[in-house]
Amino acid sequence: MPTTRAARYISELTAIVPDFPKPGITFRDLTPVFADGAALRSITDALAEPFAGRIDAVAGVEARGFVLAAAAAYALGVGVLIIRKPGKLPQAVLSQSYDLEYGSATLEVQPNTLPRGSRVLVLDDVLATGGTLAASTALIERAGWTVAGVSVVLELTDLGGRTALPGRDVRSLLAV
Repeated sequence: MPTTRAARYISELTAIVPDFPKPGITFRDLTPVFADGAALRSITDALAEPFAGRIDAVAGVEARGFVLAAAAAYALGVGVLIIRKPGKLPQAVLSQSYDLEYGSATLEVQPNTLPRGSRVLVLDDVLATGGTLAASTALIERAGWTVAGVSVVLELTDLGGRTALPGRDVRSLLAV
């Protein structure tokens, strides 16, 4: 039974979609959680509060991470860093490829977005195998910034994603 208000919202509002994006995968869709104003506020506060005063920017991983990062950055009064799929950023980029639980992908960041040494909180919706967040943290460090922490709404513990983020301050609002 979830113990925090944010965890209760996540548990109650998440849509479970079997066999998406391919047979055998159970997708946990947080879209209904984000669509509920009270839930979004509660989740944003829970993601941001532990890092208040300790960060200079919030990084959002494409695409649902953008929603979380913008809300958390606004709540904390800091900037937003976007981590995108290839070919979406107009200036020089750093790229990082990684494996997903059902394929592979690449992420990019513009290294001139923040001053070197900036402290960055990385936000995303789900921690599954950890590949996306490991690639994101690698990009942040390659750009000369510091990873202050990683925070997610939902952690799928059976997939062992934390092992891809050794030594990181990783927080999840609900682990299933």
